[in-house]
Amino acid sequence: MSRRNRGGPRQPGGGRQEAGSRHRFDGKRGQSPSSREAVGRVGERAQRREPGWGDRSGHRPPTPDPSPPRASRVGGGEKSSTGVQTVTVTPDENDMRVDRFFEARFPGLSFSHIQRIIRKGEVRVNGRRTEPKARLSAGQSVRVPPLSVAQPKPRDDAPQTQKDRAFLKSITLYEDDDVMVLNKPAGLAVQGGSGTTRHIDGMLGALQGQGKDAQRPRLVHRLDKDTAGCLLIAKTRFAAAALAKTFRSRAARKFYWALVAGVPKPPQGRISTYLAKQEVEEDSFMRIARHGDKDAMHAVTYYAVVETSAQTLAWLSLKPVTGRTHQLRAHMAHIRHPIVGDPKYFNIENWQLPGGIQNRLHLMARRIAVPHPRGGRIDVSAPLPEHMQQTWNLLGLDASRYDPIEDAPEE
Repeated sequence: MSRRNRGGPRQPGGGRQEAGSRHRFDGKRGQSPSSREAVGRVGERAQRREPGWGDRSGHRPPTPDPSPPRASRVGGGEKSSTGVQTVTVTPDENDMRVDRFFEARFPGLSFSHIQRIIRKGEVRVNGRRTEPKARLSAGQSVRVPPLSVAQPKPRDDAPQTQKDRAFLKSITLYEDDDVMVLNKPAGLAVQGGSGTTRHIDGMLGALQGQGKDAQRPRLVHRLDKDTAGCLLIAKTRFAAAALAKTFRSRAARKFYWALVAGVPKPPQGRISTYLAKQEVEEDSFMRIARHGDKDAMHAVTYYAVVETSAQTLAWLSLKPVTGRTHQLRAHMAHIRHPIVGDPKYFNIENWQLPGGIQNRLHLMARRIAVPHPRGGRIDVSAPLPEHMQQTWNLLGLDASRYDPIEDAPEE
């Protein structure tokens, strides 16, 4: 039985959101996710699909430039300048995004520079222009334009590298030869941006081994800066390609916990809307959009009330089926139960934060369960971040309580 939410909360800049839909699902008792703290199990074989993307233009790839790389010192740092190259996508790089392929092959390049040369058409795949998000297939030829690549500094004796390595190890929930799951702290960015110099992606270089074939760990998915919890990292190109398929096929299961204002009705349901990015002055947010709107993307979230506090606050378990930017935050605001401490989407006027609760985003990536690239499954849970643990203690909420989102549908 469906329940449509008529109208929606006001967004910055005025105007009401278009309605999405909510549907009830019934949860049953089962095992608590807290019993799966940092567990990796290997046994079952993960499914894989062979990509069908390729070039049919008949164009021949350009001839590699035989000129050798040139070294130069620019701004006090050693750089290596290359001519035009043509490289072949290896089986380990099969199904990688074009921008991630460059990031892995040329770790000295900035991500913004990679995006720029691809969008300008300087990168060609089998002789044709491409896009940063396009997927590569093993055996394809990639034209690499002349690059000025910063040479990596020696790592073993660099104090900052040692600090980064120690920090990453201290927040590791699970690790094997192919993957690792980090417990990302709230307030630490996953990737760099304007004014952001310290982030997880930048620290991952500290875990790169030595030697010509040493591979740099890379991000598989993202979390907002203020969202704590499980962050999956691929340590090899093979794992990155396999996990990218897993996320695209929606075989990855991600579970979030949040504290919201009020108590949603029904207590278990499905939110289905379209989301589109909107710019407001120097800020941006995701608004509820109509089907067919420019850049609108379908977004689906299941939610379940785990426990309440005096009908004023509710502990929700959230299961996103899709992975849109700010999806959970926008969806909770849309059903008029915004996440406590959300500076962007909390839209209840004159709402008073209960005493003792920190005004910080109460959202965490509680658990991630995905097929392992080499078979079996990884199933890892993260503990509550400090500010949420403080709130749970204050409200008398038990983190070991049964989580009804376990029984939410997969689609």
